[in-house]
Amino acid sequence: MSIPSTSKKWMEVIPESERATYTLAGFHQAIDFGKRIVLLIVDATYGFTGSEGVTLEEAIQEFPTACGPAAWEALPRIATLLQLFRESHLPIVFTRGAAYDSKFVGGAVKSQRQLDMAGRYNEFPTEIRPSDGEYVLEKTKASAFFETPLQSYLVRQGVDTVVVCGVSTSGCVRASAVDAHSHGYATFVIEDCCFDRSYFAHCANLFDLNAKYAHVLSLEEIQHHLGRGGISNEYSFTRP
Repeated sequence: MSIPSTSKKWMEVIPESERATYTLAGFHQAIDFGKRIVLLIVDATYGFTGSEGVTLEEAIQEFPTACGPAAWEALPRIATLLQLFRESHLPIVFTRGAAYDSKFVGGAVKSQRQLDMAGRYNEFPTEIRPSDGEYVLEKTKASAFFETPLQSYLVRQGVDTVVVCGVSTSGCVRASAVDAHSHGYATFVIEDCCFDRSYFAHCANLFDLNAKYAHVLSLEEIQHHLGRGGISNEYSFTRP
């Protein structure tokens, strides 16, 4: 079933003339869900959220990669999405930084800083903590696909559709979504389950992803789809 594009708040950041140009060129087409779907939660650890209740500046002092309040606004929605997939018995993959490997091959961005991933940095907030049997994939670069076993896992599970959420919209979410599309998966990004330290970058990247590589949906839209007995009832399967 395809879900048509609807008016989105993040589109308001894009000049109307540019939105019209993209539409004229044939971008922003809706796509269909496949038969087997996975949830990919990208890098939603304390290193990218910071502590709850602090400003963005305070969060960055704690962890340079933190997104502060935007993260804690999105986390309850990510938790709802996560629970939806758990109740539907659909596979779930969490990603986080590979602390050991990154010391030797570098991190996900061009900055030369050395991130300390010890302690809370790579821990998941309680609201979205992985359960036993859910795959926690460690990666060194932005994309969850880059030189990781993710593709092998998805093939083994018979997945044809990837739903992406997490952080940052302009970085690891974008890179993972582009690679999911490049590997041939129907790719969906859940707009209000993604976050970024820059609202402008969040909006601009949702716009571009929706134009070219993925279909951007809200949490409410995917709840409607999974709850109507489509994928969740007809194509349920158990995680290993």
